[in-house]
Amino acid sequence: MTAPLRVLVCDDQALIRTGFATIIDAQPDLEVVGECGDGRTGVDLARRLRPDIVVMDVRMPVLDGIEATRRLAGAGVADPVKVLVVTTFNLDEYVYEALRAGASGFLLKDAPPAQLLHGIRTVATGAALLAPEVTRQLVGRYAARIRPVRGTENDVPLTPRELEVLRLIADGLSNGEIAAALVISQETVKTYVSRILTKLDLRDRVQVVVYAYRRGLVT
Repeated sequence: MTAPLRVLVCDDQALIRTGFATIIDAQPDLEVVGECGDGRTGVDLARRLRPDIVVMDVRMPVLDGIEATRRLAGAGVADPVKVLVVTTFNLDEYVYEALRAGASGFLLKDAPPAQLLHGIRTVATGAALLAPEVTRQLVGRYAARIRPVRGTENDVPLTPRELEVLRLIADGLSNGEIAAALVISQETVKTYVSRILTKLDLRDRVQVVVYAYRRGLVT
């Protein structure tokens, strides 16, 4: 049998934290290995327990979820941990910064249990972004804050076709939607996505979206 995915839950609201843990532990393929109510403890626990994924709140005492994410999954971290950020969306205006800090995805706190579980499994495997259409709305909302680095498309080490796929990812399209738009198979799309991640040294589709905005490849 495959060992269950090990999950660390970090949220300063005890009721939400307990609710998440109860939902996760009820699944045969998931296991909660720790809980905490502040970012600093979350970082310490993640480094000690090495979970497969951390479910991270944004607003927490001592150390907020953004900085905790940066310390666990940010640039330069030797052995990054996958982080799934949870947010209230209408209140937290720091989600974009959390994604830049290294988060692999996000979900809304009022999401139904099935979405929480799907998000954990998806981000843990790195197979796809949790909710591409929401990511598009989210990053688009903060696009004005992003200062694109200087350069042109010629500075991006991708083929024209790979650039096309990258833009569609940034537009929030799933692999199936990209396949339909380009009239290619989903397996071919997966190959392009893999090449893009490898060439740009990115971890997942969330980072592709942020990269595209920072490079001015989408507006």
